[in-house]
Amino acid sequence: MLGRDRELTCVKLRCESGEDVELRRRISPSVEHPWMMQEGDGLRSAGLQAAPSGDAWAEPLPAYEATHVARQGGLWPFFLLLAMGVVWGATFSLAKIATEGGAHPLGLSLWQGLLGGVFLLIVCLLRRRPPVLSRHYAGFYLICGLLGTVLPGTLFFYAAPHVPAGILSITVATVPILTYALTLPLKLDKLSVGRLFGILLGMLSVVLLVAPASSLPSREMTPWVLVAVLASAFYASENLFVALRRPAGSDVLALVAGMLIMAALVLAPIVWATGTFVPLGLPWGAVEWSVVAMVAANALAYTLFIHVVTTAGPVFASQTAYTVTIAGVFWGMAIFGERHSLWIWASLALMLGGLALVTPRK
Repeated sequence: MLGRDRELTCVKLRCESGEDVELRRRISPSVEHPWMMQEGDGLRSAGLQAAPSGDAWAEPLPAYEATHVARQGGLWPFFLLLAMGVVWGATFSLAKIATEGGAHPLGLSLWQGLLGGVFLLIVCLLRRRPPVLSRHYAGFYLICGLLGTVLPGTLFFYAAPHVPAGILSITVATVPILTYALTLPLKLDKLSVGRLFGILLGMLSVVLLVAPASSLPSREMTPWVLVAVLASAFYASENLFVALRRPAGSDVLALVAGMLIMAALVLAPIVWATGTFVPLGLPWGAVEWSVVAMVAANALAYTLFIHVVTTAGPVFASQTAYTVTIAGVFWGMAIFGERHSLWIWASLALMLGGLALVTPRK
């Protein structure tokens, strides 16, 4: 869903000259999955080093040739960056509208997976690059569907009616920070004092959300804020799994389509057994419109993100994390009239500072 759009993992590529070039591969939790440089644009797909041999899911990743990403000048990339933030940031408020209207979290997660997966499947078929159907890929789709949609999406929707939309957007901003923290024990990224300080700022940001007595409008919101943070931890885990197990040469849109459809297949029997289906019958009300709007917003924002990656570069595109978080806060203020304490504003400032330190510069 969300802003699965905001996390970066370092990828080592090798040029024809033999020089190591640092590129950044975006790994997104919601619609934010690993970005891929398209061969049609004169570029080759990127991937991390494969897992140790013998792992049934790992394929050896060769050292691909790297070409500098084409940069598009002018103000257009900045406009797209702002547009992505505004569109993706609205999904927090849309989730709140749907859940407060009575939509069950499981049913919402089903629609997110099904509608999003079908949309991307159509795009893949038009591009003639459909999802690969094999046992190898099915296992990858399943794990990513669980870590990136079923578990975090359901937790997020459970928390949505109990927490202001702006605070939800701040908690989701922990995803890139948690992702970097998880890469350190596995030595997937370099240890950096500055980026460690970014992790600390992210932790302090969460503390400011829940610890001060006057931070949240109600102390009853505290456990739900932590549920939202737990959802972010699942998104970060998905990022790590993709970095380690992404099939070599795979197409990013095809992978995301497979993940979402697999998530829908997992959720369908659960929703049926629990009677938590969210019907979208006519006439549409607030719930129906918000569900469709969430899917449309994710699809539009993700398409813009891929375009910005290929035209302005992945590091520039990573700044979406800031615009999404800030836009999410202001959407909540505009739609629900949310007003936040000084603790919340301080938390937002610390979270943005943490993102600035954790986000790679190259």
